[in-house]
Amino acid sequence: MKSSLVDTSAATLFPAASGRRRAGTVLSCSWSSKEYRVGASYSIGRMLSGVRSAAHKRLFRSEPDDLLAINWSDSSSTNGTGDQHHHWWTAFKNNFVLESSEDEYGGVVVDAGRLPSDKAAFARSLAASLSYWKSVGKKGVWLKLPVDRSEFVPIAVKEGFKYHHAEEAYVMLTYWIPEEPCMLPANASHQVGVGGFVINDQMEVLVVQEKYCGSTLDGAWKLPTGFILASEEIFTGATREVMEETGVDTEFVDVVAFRHAHNVAFQKSDLFFICMLRPVSNKIKIDETEIQAAKWMPLEEFVKQPFIQEDHMFQRSWTSASRGLGSVTAA
Repeated sequence: MKSSLVDTSAATLFPAASGRRRAGTVLSCSWSSKEYRVGASYSIGRMLSGVRSAAHKRLFRSEPDDLLAINWSDSSSTNGTGDQHHHWWTAFKNNFVLESSEDEYGGVVVDAGRLPSDKAAFARSLAASLSYWKSVGKKGVWLKLPVDRSEFVPIAVKEGFKYHHAEEAYVMLTYWIPEEPCMLPANASHQVGVGGFVINDQMEVLVVQEKYCGSTLDGAWKLPTGFILASEEIFTGATREVMEETGVDTEFVDVVAFRHAHNVAFQKSDLFFICMLRPVSNKIKIDETEIQAAKWMPLEEFVKQPFIQEDHMFQRSWTSASRGLGSVTAA
């Protein structure tokens, strides 16, 4: 019996015998006799001795030779760790654990590039993985599902995963394991906008009329504005937006005002910064996809516009800007 099990272990117990773990593979074997259990343990030990993959080591947290000393039929033994080893063995017997890495907070991040290829395999692997992660005291689980694995989303939600955030190419879900308040950080709560307050040495302000705007700004001349990009500095975003909308090159001088508003787009909060910029060039070339017109407008005319008169933020920004205006116009 023992030699038969050893000879067929690769085919029966480890269909992916090349050393690469195949998620979703189910071990099909009967535990009808003590001799069979001992033989199977010996076969698994031999196989793991030859295939010391990272996946197997993460699963058992022990060397393959240690498996030979475990009495799988008696979870109360094995040097006081039987319950844990038995739990690992149960998870392993039903499915391999999903490939993942540990984060610095006691959680795991599932490897999005090594997910199973079909829904049935993913469902089995996810259930086994959660069981294993619970048994070893993990906390948060981060599951990133690419667009081409979107059919896995309902399966993860059914297991208890919650939506965290979505991007163009993926959706991120999370699972909090401990029976205590979730400590995982929430999704980003703010969007960050910038405006360029550009004044030349003739005391003219660079202003634009947008093609698409609300009725309150219809026909109004405003500062070039926009949102900063991911990992972009505020001052870099301001100079970029001015260049994209008007074609005018500028240098950053100072942040002269900012506003913090709540429940704006998609119930997110909004941070908006006005940056004083020094023009390096004067020629205007508008971005016709979003800008109707742009020009240099006398500062006095600009501030007389009704929406500017009613904008407390701009009043504060003008007060701050006027303090540094001398350095801008003297350059």
